Order: sequence, then C-alpha cells, then structure tokens
Amino acid sequence: MAAYVISEVEMLDETQGRRYRELAAGSIARHDGRYLVRGAAPVVAEGAWPASTRLVIVEFPSMDRLRAWYASADYAEALAVRRTALDRRLLFVDGAPTSPGLGWPDTTEERATEPPPCPAP
Repeated sequence: MAAYVISEVEMLDETQGRRYRELAAGSIARHDGRYLVRGAAPVVAEGAWPASTRLVIVEFPSMDRLRAWYASADYAEALAVRRTALDRRLLFVDGAPTSPGLGWPDTTEERATEPPPCPAP
C-alpha cells in the first residue's frame, strides 16, 4: 500500500532552499518516491493557512520505503541543509483502501470487494 509524506513548508533561506530541493528530489527518486504536489500554495476552502506556507506531497510504494528514505544516508545531507533552509511540519501517512460512499476506510469486518449493485429502474 502506498504511503505519503505531507509537508507544510515555510522557506527561511531561498539559496539553501534550492539546495535542499535538489538534494531531496534526488534522494526521493532513488528511493522510488514521486512528487504529487511540490511547493504549491493551496486554495483554502476552510480554516486558516499562512500565506507564506507551501504544501508538498510525496508518494512512496510503502511506509517501509518511506521510512527507509527518511533514515537513509542518501537523505541525510538534505536534512542537514533543511535546518537552515526551511521550517516545516512533516507527516507520514499510509494510503488506505476506501469503502463505497464517502471514501472513508471501511471499518467493518467484512470489506466490500465490489460496489453494491444498482437497483433496477
């Protein structure tokens, strides 16, 4: 199951930020990760979002691959640069199968494998 890195980022130093992005992108690719969102300013539908904060979402094949990337020597240099380049909140989340309807994970013991049949007209 896929796993995701979700990062809320505020740039502190543009030059160091560019260096961090280069190092992080290379290490992410070498660990089979891929950017889904990179440095986007989200459209805020509800709640507050600081104008200077950007969003990054990276997908990995599994939580094990994600954790291996984050703990790797390959990413260590980027992490060292990050300390002066940017401030962030970093989250790791598993992707999840969804149930029909609202798209929330199915919490019943029996998980639906197919959508329910449509009623006859």
